[in-house]
Formats: sequence, C-alpha cells, structure tokens
Amino acid sequence: MAYARIEIAPSILASNFARLQEEIHAVEEGGADAIHVDVMDGHFVPNISIGIPVVQSLHKATRLPLDVHLMIERPEEYIGKFVKAGASRVLVHQEATAHLDRALAMIREAGAEAGAVINPATPVVMLSDVLDKTDTVLVMSVNPGFGGQRFIPGALEKIRQLNEWRAQYNAGFRIAVDGGVDVQNIGELARAGANEFIAGTSIFHTADPAGATRQMRKLATEALGQKV
Repeated sequence: MAYARIEIAPSILASNFARLQEEIHAVEEGGADAIHVDVMDGHFVPNISIGIPVVQSLHKATRLPLDVHLMIERPEEYIGKFVKAGASRVLVHQEATAHLDRALAMIREAGAEAGAVINPATPVVMLSDVLDKTDTVLVMSVNPGFGGQRFIPGALEKIRQLNEWRAQYNAGFRIAVDGGVDVQNIGELARAGANEFIAGTSIFHTADPAGATRQMRKLATEALGQKV
C-alpha cells in the first residue's frame, strides 16, 4: 500500500527550551502529528543535545507521538531505555551500527515503530534489505548535528527512489525528510514522495509556530492536489 498521509513533525532542537511546554502546546494547536526529538552524543555527530530524562518529561507533557532520532554511537544499547521513557518511534542511522537489521528488530520488540536513517553521503541502496522491517525511512537533507542548515538538493532524488520502491513493492513505510525543510521546498518534497516533514527553524523560529505548522501542512497537501 502506498503511504499517502501528510505528517508534520516539529523538531524541538530549534525550540526555546525555557518555554518548551508552551511551544509544544502551540504546535499541538497547529495540528502537528508528532514531536521530533534529536538525541546527540557528541561522537556520532559534533553536538550534544538531550537524553532519556527529557524524553520522559516530554511524554508527560504531550499527547503526540515522540519521534526519537538517535544520532548516537551504539544505538542498540539505548533503544529499550528510550522506548520505556516514552518514545513512540525510534530512528537509528544506518551509519551508526553494523547491525541495522538487528537494531530495527529490537525497536519493534520493545513496542515502538522502527525507523532507519541515512545521511546525505549515504545512498538509499544501503537500506534495500531492511525496507520491509521499517515503518519510516528518514532521509537527512543536511549533515546531522545542528539546526538551521541549508537543504541539500540531492535528498530529492533519494526520496524519489524510495517512493518508486514503495510503489513497486506495495510497501507501507513513510518517507520522512529532515533538514532545511521550509515553505519554499515542502511542496516539491511532497511531490517527490515524502510524507513526514521534520522542521525546526521554519516552525519554532517564527512568531506563530501554530500557524507555521498549519501552513506547512497546507502547502504539502495542496502540492499533491489534495484538499486540506
């Protein structure tokens, strides 16, 4: 089955942590489908962000699913802990583990949806053997580690290739895109086949995060010729 539903997942990496609950409530009001949580260890990516205690707090603060994106080394050691903390979906990088098949199985066994992530320099063929084990494939359209980066155009071709495979095999995984997603490119990304749009700066660095969330859904939906 083709995955057609548009999802907007604001990334709290770009939020004001001093007003985090308020900002989460704003994107909830704007119709967000999930909250994207970037977990960074300072090794796999050159930045350190948040960990298990914050995910536990977020789980109590929102009714939305938590997309927990593990940008860390040895992700297998932490999958169960993040699911227990409240992660609804756990996404692991192909580049971070020698055993991606095992990691995806561990996520599902722990009771969460499983996602596989590829960096800009990684071809989509590296995921060809695990597509039947993923609920989400996340295409990074910036080099991970920092928010506010410029979109890397090569991500579009990766999304198109994944969309072709999804149609060819009648698969149901969502195609997510993360990095530089904004009102200028979200329509093109939707037409290429992306379904989940992870956006930080273009939502939280506006005067109206709720309105920005609504606008992104509207633009993506209209790009597919659908009614909002």
